[in-house]
Amino acid sequence: MLDYASLSALAHVVREGSFERAARALNVTPSAVSQRIRLLEERVGCALVVRGTPCVPTDTGRRLCQHVDRVRLLEQDLHETLPALAPEGPARATLPVAVNADSLATWFAPALASFAAESPVLMHVAVDDEGHTAQWLRNGAVLAAVTDAAHPAAGCNSHPLGAMRYRATASPAFVERHFAEGVGAGSLARAPSLVFNSKDELQARWARRQCHRHVELPHHTLPSPQAFVTAALAGMGWGLQPEVLIRAELQAGSLVELVPGSPLDVPLYWQQARAASAWLDGLTQRVLAGARTALRRP
Repeated sequence: MLDYASLSALAHVVREGSFERAARALNVTPSAVSQRIRLLEERVGCALVVRGTPCVPTDTGRRLCQHVDRVRLLEQDLHETLPALAPEGPARATLPVAVNADSLATWFAPALASFAAESPVLMHVAVDDEGHTAQWLRNGAVLAAVTDAAHPAAGCNSHPLGAMRYRATASPAFVERHFAEGVGAGSLARAPSLVFNSKDELQARWARRQCHRHVELPHHTLPSPQAFVTAALAGMGWGLQPEVLIRAELQAGSLVELVPGSPLDVPLYWQQARAASAWLDGLTQRVLAGARTALRRP
């Protein structure tokens, strides 16, 4: 049998980022948390946590944390049908998911909020590029993810959500300044672009499609969808914006497309761990319903 007190200590250290905060959450001393994890590491035969600021799990540690999340969700299911087994006081399982920032800023947050408002779980949301969220599933860090990967990760189901449409836009003044002679490889190589982070390849993909070759784009880094809109309106640069986020600006003319009628559609999928919990199935239904109203059909 696994020692679930030790597994709980591990999960709290990973979630809270330190032994001290984990100890406060568990109402024990930091030395007790350290001892539980040390005993678990001795039994497993490898390190489970990389001590630092914050503490991060090893690959084995992540898989054990995923197991703890599944067990807690299953226990939450059981408590709903057999309330006499529920512990005294509020007890909420954690449901970890990963999502790309543009989805979170548009259609995903309402679906998540409506589910969490009616469910006895605590949501733990990680944000990453849609091309990398599937890795969170594969390494056991989350139980579900919005991703651009259609093929399901091992032990997961994959549901098509639809496509998020992006428009390459900038302010009229920016377009007049940088693209007065048209949009091409030369002008794109000179005009500042906007990227979310080093993983964001949407601008490069759009430029490659327009120019039929790779263009090295100068760029500002802004890790926020809302900051993208603000920066574009101010003339800081051009970027791929979710159409749903800038519909009003396009209608008002405060943002214009670099090349009219040249959207970029990114298909998205919802992948979830199989047989995890009825609560995860419930979240899946809310996510699929939210996507149906906000995303374009494949």
